[in-house]
Amino acid sequence: MPLEAIENITRVEAENKERRTAAEAQAKQMIADAQRNGLALLKQTQEAAEAREKALLRQAEERAAVRREAIAGEARAEAEDLRRRAEANLDAAAELIVRRVVRD
Repeated sequence: MPLEAIENITRVEAENKERRTAAEAQAKQMIADAQRNGLALLKQTQEAAEAREKALLRQAEERAAVRREAIAGEARAEAEDLRRRAEANLDAAAELIVRRVVRD
């Protein structure tokens, strides 16, 4: 085999090795970039989910506070109504007690 053919083969093999090394380095870089981007996206998604969770919790707490106030208002109104009715019957109850005590 002539020396020129051997040199040509050696050169082509070296070029192929350089291309393979460059391709491997590029593939490693692409994998690293994809992992970094994936982790960044995961972090962003987690932060968005946490923010949404906090917002939903705050809204639920606000609705619960409004409902709690409504129930408390209804309870106060009912208690006031019961107190008024009890006061209205107080004289009749006292009279009934006096009649029973006097009769016995």
